[in-house]
Amino acid sequence: MDISDKLKGRDFISIHDFSEAEVAYILEVGLELKKEQKKGIAHPILAGKTLGMIFQKASTRTRVAFEVGMYQLGGHALFLSPRDIQIGRGETIKDTSLVLSRMVDGIMIRTFDHEEVLEMARWSSVPVINGLTDLLHPTQVIGDMMTIHEHKGGLRGLKLAFIGDGNNVAHELLFGGAKVGMDVTIACPEGFEPDKEVLKLAEKDALETGAKLQVIDDPWKAVKGADVIYTDVWASMGQEGEADEKEKKFLQFQVNKALLMAANPGAIVMHCLPAKRGKEITDEVMDGPQSVVFDESENRLHAHKAIMALTM
Repeated sequence: MDISDKLKGRDFISIHDFSEAEVAYILEVGLELKKEQKKGIAHPILAGKTLGMIFQKASTRTRVAFEVGMYQLGGHALFLSPRDIQIGRGETIKDTSLVLSRMVDGIMIRTFDHEEVLEMARWSSVPVINGLTDLLHPTQVIGDMMTIHEHKGGLRGLKLAFIGDGNNVAHELLFGGAKVGMDVTIACPEGFEPDKEVLKLAEKDALETGAKLQVIDDPWKAVKGADVIYTDVWASMGQEGEADEKEKKFLQFQVNKALLMAANPGAIVMHCLPAKRGKEITDEVMDGPQSVVFDESENRLHAHKAIMALTM
């Protein structure tokens, strides 16, 4: 069976759910769709199809990437906030899923509780795409890996150092690195490590590709030999009340010029955005020659298109 046939109709909940070959194929399709779009070549792969987009969390990149992506694929996207649909008035995820999947060809949900995505997928008869939960952010990391591939010519054998909170992006980077053979080191203060179960699953995946995964509390050790330095806000959406307390504990985990110089020459800098400039990353680094932050942001569009085109 062709890989594209295996992906059709699948949910996209986590990179962990896909084989090494399937992940490589998703990246390949994303890069190819980007080339076509840059050349002005139309690709109405999803003509006549509709994506229902449920947003329980605010969004810039995810919403625009899915909405524009569906347009470029020839389909239509519906933005559904809690104020627009009955979820906001207490309708269950189950009932919402059963209703929507009889009307649309795919569902994207961006929410807080990861269980809501799993529940949506459990009852949906169409593919469900995880646009972000507090646990995982798989669509982001597909775009991230596309970006690294573009700038480094590949992924296997590279080292990525994630500096900051062991959050949903860190979790998915562990899964992504494990699947493509890219070493991932997470550097975070004590008490802010990634979820142990996620790390355990990622380490199992890494046995297949030889990727080395580790979690340490020293950002300087983490960036030694790194080809990619990655950071994110210290307080994720929904954790704004913890921002001041976290800032005190994360002061030594800022990505600045000195930390960048401790990595491999030519290391690229990434941030999933939005950024708190002057906190987890300095202006000098984010706007500097080694930053690929806005290439990374752009690639969300092409990553999302690949995921939709292959699953829907």
